Parts: sequence; C-alpha cells; structure tokens
Amino acid sequence: MSPAAEASTSAGAWAASDRGEEPVAARGPLSPPYRWLSIGMFSLIFLAAFEAMAVTTIMPLVADDLDGEPLFALAFAVPLAAGIIGMVLAGNWTDRSGPLPSLVTAAVLFVVGLLIAGTATNMGVFVVGRFVHGLSGAAVIVPLYVIVGRVYPEVLRARVFAGFAAAWVIPSIIGPAIAGFIGETLSWHWVFLGVIGLLLPAAAMMVPPILRVRDRVQGDRGVAWSLGRAGWAVLTAVAALALSLSKELPEPWRWVVAAIAIVTAALAARPLLPVGTLHAARGMPATVLLRLIVAGAFFGSEIYLPYLFIERYDFSPSLAGAVLTGAGVSWALASWLQGRLGDRVSNTLAMQIGASLLVVALAAVLLVAAFSLSPVIAFVAWTIAGGGMGFMYPRHSVAVLKLSPVSSQGFNSAALSIGEALGASVALAMTALVSSAVVGAFAHGAFAADFAVTLVIAVIAVVLAPRMRPRDEASAAASA
Repeated sequence: MSPAAEASTSAGAWAASDRGEEPVAARGPLSPPYRWLSIGMFSLIFLAAFEAMAVTTIMPLVADDLDGEPLFALAFAVPLAAGIIGMVLAGNWTDRSGPLPSLVTAAVLFVVGLLIAGTATNMGVFVVGRFVHGLSGAAVIVPLYVIVGRVYPEVLRARVFAGFAAAWVIPSIIGPAIAGFIGETLSWHWVFLGVIGLLLPAAAMMVPPILRVRDRVQGDRGVAWSLGRAGWAVLTAVAALALSLSKELPEPWRWVVAAIAIVTAALAARPLLPVGTLHAARGMPATVLLRLIVAGAFFGSEIYLPYLFIERYDFSPSLAGAVLTGAGVSWALASWLQGRLGDRVSNTLAMQIGASLLVVALAAVLLVAAFSLSPVIAFVAWTIAGGGMGFMYPRHSVAVLKLSPVSSQGFNSAALSIGEALGASVALAMTALVSSAVVGAFAHGAFAADFAVTLVIAVIAVVLAPRMRPRDEASAAASA
C-alpha cells in the first residue's frame, strides 16, 4: 500500500473509531491506523526489558570494574523501589494531563539514567543511574497502558497486551547472550549507551499517531496533583528496599526488619491501590491483587531454577539458563493464543486456567527439588508455568482498563504495576529468609523450601481467581 493510500485508510479508520465503531481497517494492532504507534510501543517495552535482562548478565563485570561488590545487591534493589515512585507519579500525571507529557518525560529520564550508568566510574554513581532509569523505566509503562485504553478498540486490546508480553519476553531469550557478548568484546558501558541510539527513534515514531488523536488522549484537569500519594509511594519504596535487603542482615534482625517492612509496605500501599485490593473485593481490586500474587509466585521461583541446576546437577550457567528460555517462549506463545481467542475466553477463565497451570508447574518443580528427580521434569514444568503466565497476564491489563473510568486509567494502571513489584519483592524476600532458615537445619532442603513458599502463593491465586469477575457479572452468572 502506498503512503498516500495508507494515510487515507488510516484517516477513515480513525473517523470510524471516533464514531464509536470498530475501525474497518483494524484487523490487528499492526494494521492502519495503529501500525506505527504499535511498533513504537512494542519497541519501547522491548528496549526497557532488554536493559533489565542485560544488567543481570553484566553486573559481575560492573562490580569487578568499579570495585563495587559491597553495593552489588543495592544495584538490583534500588530500581525496583524507584519504580514504585515512578509508577505513582506517572499515573497521577497521566490522569491529569494525558499520556503524552508523562511518556516523553519518562523516556528522556530513561536516557539520562542510561547515560549516568553507562559513564559511571564508581559504583555509587552507577547506583544513581540505576535509580534514575528504574524510576523512568517503570513510569513508561503507565502511559502506554492508558494509550491502549484510549486509542485501541476493546476487541484489539488483548492482542496489544499480548504484543507487550512478547516484547518483554523476547529479551529474556536473546538479551543475556547479546549483553554478555557486548560486555566481553567491547565494554559493559556499551550495554547501557548502545540502548540510547535505539530508544530515541522508537519514541519518536509514536508521536505523530498520538498527535493525530490528541483529542482522545486528553487528561482531566479536574484530577488534582496528589502529593500525599507521592509520599506514600516513597514510603512504600523504602519498605520494599528494606525488605529486599533484609536477607543481608544477621539473625534475628533479618526477620524483624522483614516483618516491619512487609507491614509498612502494606499500609503505605493502600492509598496507591484501588479500594478493597488487600481484601480481594470483586472486580478490579481483586484483579490488582491477583497480579501481585502470581507475580510473587512466578518471579519468586524463577531466580532459583538456574541455581538449582548448577548446584544440584552441575549444569553450566548457559545450559541452566535454558530453562528460562523455554518459559519465555511458552509465555509469548500463550500470550498470542489468548489474544486470538479474545472474548471466547473470559478474563476470569483465563486467570483460572493460567493460575492452575502455575500451580501444577510449581508442584512438579518442588518434587524435583525435594527428591532430586530428573531436571527434564523441571524444564518441562517451567515451560508450562511460562504458558500459564502468558495466558493470564495480559488479561489483568484488559480487565483493569475495561473497569476503569477514563479519569482513573492512569491510577489503576499504575496500581497493577505496583502490585507486581510488591508481589515480586515480598516473594523474593520470603523465599530467601525461609531457605536460609532451612539450610541451618536441613542442608539440602533450601531449594525445596523456596518452591514450597511460591507454591502456597500460587494456590492462593487459584482460590481467589473467581473474584476477578465483577459483582454484577457474578450475579448474572448465578441467576442464569
């Protein structure tokens, strides 16, 4: 199709969408008028994910070069905590001014963070860079979610979020190898600096299509700036940081600090989440809580599988990492499948299927760890776990946007990501604390203890999954 013809088709499609109709050309996220907007969004998420995955690979090189071993754990914990602040600020700003100002600002700050980290000459400066691009990398996600809710018809949203999932998962497959090659042949500095050259054009290609529909992505000036919410975000981030680092403390202080941090995070996060989230109120609150729970179950397990294969089965690091590749591929395929199924599978049913697959997979991994069964079983099980996550994860975003008033899409999208960060933080801290306690009594039981904790978390998700259905839909289903 020629550029002129594509422009004409796009204009007609936007006009149909503005009349409340499904655009005739909207066969998918890559059809006019969504093509360049979709490619730009997918590219931004891909680059943010690549940077996150790459850091894991090159951190030993960074710590050795900058003599920064004492700050090694802090370099991982700081971006996660900073992300909570970034998500809250971006959510408030997006609801008030629309997604474009917060998106542009977050992209610029992300570049600044990469520059700081990529040019660091000591570990303290490197950690500052990690804070800045942790803050901005999380903030990028919120306006992207709101753009999906404002610009794309509902029939395409599950497929857009499937694209987001693929854009996040693919770097987990290729990112570590690429980052390792760059770090070994050039310098670890270029792992950060090289992303900048790709980030700017990815962000630039999104601006024209957003400007064409700027009337549809306007903010609501009636939404006030919430300094109090920002303060709660800072407190939540501090609690998450303390929780992440508590395992570095001696007994019994690690347990004391962890308990205080969990209580503080729960209290401070309440104003940042939809009302009723912490007691799983039906609909959107339960959806946000379920994201928190399944993120904790999956990511709290993922970091231990390669370690299990290396320690127990003498695998090489590259071979041990293959288990994560299998889960990444199945996650992407399951995300694609749920997007194609659309409304034929409800959001609640997708959640129930995905959470059940996660429970089955974690039970199998627990048996492998407890009884030293064949590692092939763990590989197959974790591939199933990735499929379960891919099948349910995009539906959280779809459900939250569907249930959100336009003026609250930023807040609720931020809440979904905050829940994910908190779930991962709590699960990682609890597995580390429990396994350290078990090692003292039963030297070979640490891995089994890790997976036992995450299995219990996943079972809770299965139990709570039906509460994802809003109250009115649940009542209608019961009466039918």
